[in-house]
Formats: sequence, C-alpha cells, structure tokens
Amino acid sequence: MTENNGFTDISTIDEEQLPIPRHKLHGWLHFLGIYAGEHVAATEFVIGATFVALGATTRDILLGLLIGNILAILSWTLITSPIAVDTRLSLYTYLNKIAGDSMTKLYNWANVVIFTVISAAMITVSSTAVRFLFDIPAQLNWYPTNVWFVLIVLIVGAIVVFVAMYGFNAVADFSSICAPWLFVMFTCGALVLLPELTNAVVGHTSLANWSEFLLIGDQSIWTGVNSDGEPGIGLLEVIGFAWAANTLTHFGLIDMALFRYAKKKSYGLTTSSGMLFGHYIAWISAGIMGAGAAVLLGKAIVELDPGDVAYYALGMSGFVIVIVAGWTTANANLYRAGLAAQAIFTNHSRERTTLVVGVCTVIVACFPFVFTKILPLLTYAGLLVVPVGGIVFAEHVLFPKLGMTRYWLGYRGLNHSTPAVTAWAVGLIFGFGLNALDVISFYYLFLPTWVVTMAVYILMAKRYGAGEKYPEAEAAARKQDNRIEAFQEQQANEATELVADVSVLSKLLLVLAGASLLLILVLGLLTMFNSPDLVTYEANRARFYRYAFIGTLVYFVAAYWRLQRQKKLNPVQA
Repeated sequence: MTENNGFTDISTIDEEQLPIPRHKLHGWLHFLGIYAGEHVAATEFVIGATFVALGATTRDILLGLLIGNILAILSWTLITSPIAVDTRLSLYTYLNKIAGDSMTKLYNWANVVIFTVISAAMITVSSTAVRFLFDIPAQLNWYPTNVWFVLIVLIVGAIVVFVAMYGFNAVADFSSICAPWLFVMFTCGALVLLPELTNAVVGHTSLANWSEFLLIGDQSIWTGVNSDGEPGIGLLEVIGFAWAANTLTHFGLIDMALFRYAKKKSYGLTTSSGMLFGHYIAWISAGIMGAGAAVLLGKAIVELDPGDVAYYALGMSGFVIVIVAGWTTANANLYRAGLAAQAIFTNHSRERTTLVVGVCTVIVACFPFVFTKILPLLTYAGLLVVPVGGIVFAEHVLFPKLGMTRYWLGYRGLNHSTPAVTAWAVGLIFGFGLNALDVISFYYLFLPTWVVTMAVYILMAKRYGAGEKYPEAEAAARKQDNRIEAFQEQQANEATELVADVSVLSKLLLVLAGASLLLILVLGLLTMFNSPDLVTYEANRARFYRYAFIGTLVYFVAAYWRLQRQKKLNPVQA
C-alpha cells in the first residue's frame, strides 16, 4: 500500500488531470511504432485510389506527397510535441485549464462527431471485404443499395462496438503487432500488380527502368485526368491534402495525448514512420493496386471498393488486411468517441456512452459515402478543431512572448472563457466561409483559419485579463507543481520495472514472425522482378496469393503468442 506522505489531496486527483511523470516517459522507438501502426490503415486503400480518381499526375503524386508529408512531420515536431513535452498534459486537460468547462464540452461534442464518422468509415471499409466473400455488389452510391450489405455492416459494427466497450486493451495489443505486417503487405500489393499494369501499357511484364515506370503511371494510374474526363488536381493540391490530412492531430493538437509521454521534443520527427510510409509509400502503393485491379477486372477504378482492390492485389491476405486494418482503427476511434461522450455525460459510464455512440456509428456506416468521401471528411474534421489548436498555441507559445499570462482564467477563479469560445466560433465561421466563397484551395483552409483564431483569441484574452499579472496565484501554482513532482517521484520509487522476456521460445517466436514477413516480401519481389512473360507472371502471382496467406497466419500466431508471453511477465502493465 502506497503511503501518501502529505500528498493525500494529489493522490485523489484523476491521473489524466496530472502531468505525465518522468518514470512513465518513452523513448523514440515507442513513437516510431505508434505512428507506423496508426497511419497504415484501411483508409489508405480509399485515399490512394482517390488520388487516381481526382486526376493527379505521376510526378505530382511522387513530389507532392513527399513535400506534403514532410510538412506534416514538421508540424508535429514544431507545434505539437513542444507543447506536449512542456506541459505533459493531453489537449483535453490543457484546454480545460485555459478555457473552462463550457469550451471543453463543446470540444468534446466535436470529437464525438469526428470520431464517430471516422469509425463509421472504417466499419464500412471492413464490410467491403466481407461483402466480397458473399458476392454482394460493390456499394458505389452514397446510400446502400443491397439489404445484405446493410446486414453485414450491422454485424461487423456490432462486433466493433462490443470490443470498444469491453475489450479495447486486447485490440490495442493486437494493433501493436499489425504495423510490420501492414508495411510488407502494402509494398507487396504494388509489386504484385505492377507487372499487370506494365503489360497493359507497354506490352511486356518486366519493368525496364524508371522512365518506363513514369510512362505506366501517366498512362494507367495517375493520368492527370479525373473520373469525369477533365483535367485533375495539381501539385499544390496534392501537397495540401497530404499536409491537411492530419491537421486534426498536429495543428489541432490532439496528439498532445501521445507526445506528453515523449522524453524529448524532437520525437515529433518519429511521425516520419507513419507519414513517409503510411501516407507516402502506402498511398502510392494503393493507387498502383487500384489501377492494377481495374485492369484485371476491366473496370474503372471508381467502380471498385477496397474489398475488390485488396483481393486482386493480395488474394486472401487482402481480406485480412481490409478487415483487420479497418476493425482496429474503428475500435480505437470509437473508444475515443465514447470517452469524449462520457466527459459530457459524466453521470453515465464509458461503456454506456460508447454503446449509444456505437449505435449511431453503425447506422452511419450503412451509408457508403463515409468512406468514399473520406478525403474531404478528414479535411473538414481538421478544420473543425484547428481553431482549438490555435487557441492553445496562442496561450502556451505566444502569450509569454507578448508579455501576457498563461492560465489567466484559473488565476482569476473563472470556469468559462468567453475569448476561447468566441475565437473558436469566429475561426469556424471564417474557415467555412472561405470554403463557401472558394477563395483559396480547400486543402489550405486550415492555415488562415488557425492564424485568424489566434489573433481573435489574443486580442480578446488581453481584454478579459490575460494582459494582467497574478504573482500570488502564479506562486501558488508553482508550489503545487513542485508538490506534484515530488508525489510522482515517490510513485517512481515504488514502481515495478518491466521484466524483459528473454526465453528461448519467445526468441524463436520472434524469428518465426520475422521469417514469415521476409517470405512474403521475397515472394512479392519475385513476382515483380522474375516474371519475364504473362504465363510466368500469373504463376508467380498465384504462388504469392497462396503462400502470403500462409505467411500471414503464421506471423500473427507467432507475434501474438510472443506478446502474450511478455504480458504474463508484467501482469500489472497487462
């Protein structure tokens, strides 16, 4: 039993309201793994194909996605991680500290809506794989056209809701081992279908050089012509979307919840594992897979859904990738939506709020528009919360430079911030107003919106009291911070260290999992580079389908078994 030694008042505070203690911080490898897993998801099939349908050119895709994703990495590194490491707080806690309960509740409502829509999209994507197994037609309208598809969505959705309510930890554990496999499978999907595209464009299955790849891209993948036969989006639009796709988490600061555990501010650079693979390689691979599947089926890419693309690129493993990636992402986001709802309806349990939100999510998931329109939906979601990120950035970074006082609201004993609520409202009106007037590209709306929100908040906050000094309140706050740090040092001394699993069996399981992934990758490379004619290619592709599925099963069994052995050694952390 822990002795509080004068810290009784602090020990009763919810851990989420306190800064993360030093003994719970993580190294850079931890964050590499998190971003690798989170940003290689089922949506990559949809977004990769969307760039094809929008009519980007090959060069715009290769260069634009690289620039846009580097800008996203820098946004995490220069904006999100510094604030998170300085405060060691999540955005929700920090926002409540500087803006009070009313602003926090509004923000939680926004999160309920955002995460509900994202979860619904993932459920729909997973359902496209299941509907393929039962030969149900692809759902290409904004509304469902087949009652059996609706039934599949309801079943898949019910499983997601149940797990989000009671089994989220198990899904989180399972998700942690998905990233290496997803890396390999997205890469192999492109490798397996490139010979098909090469044959369709230049008449042979072997890719001769880089110029030939660009030719194939221009003629059969990123043609520069959209699905309506008109000139497509350009370089600036590609850069803008790649940058804006995650404004929700970097400019919007939601990922403070992750980076509050980082040892250094520079760990924002670890997002490159997600951006340069998940949002660069995977989007490009998904475009290649979509175009290749379209050639195989003799259809336009807009007539295919993720189930079609995944199956013809990866065989039975394609069903696994769509179902698993969609399922794990849906569970994580539905869990977040349930937490946000529980923060609003504090008299109800998280399980109950997750159930209610889950029912709404499953209903929305029945309508395929949530995944076919995921690109604009992500951008709108970012636009909704970017003003909040601007408010926090202004308070934490700009106030000290302008001679203003951080946390002035609490020092004045207030629990409602008129400047914060007003600035958010102005930011939303400004951002969506710009969109309605079509003044600038849709993908760059977050930038002026962020700046305008900060300007409004700074001006109003100064008028309401942020421009004043509160020496006594600040001294009391510093004293409390010192007491919290001392309390956490006491906890650190009593904490149990993790025990590493160095057993022979666990090492063998690790080798087996790695060998399975290596086998899959080698088979993909052989299909790509050892297919001199169409007959050989088709034989290699069939071999890949068969053994990649076996390798997938072996990988997950070995990796999950090893994970469970590690958790048994550390039952508290489990």
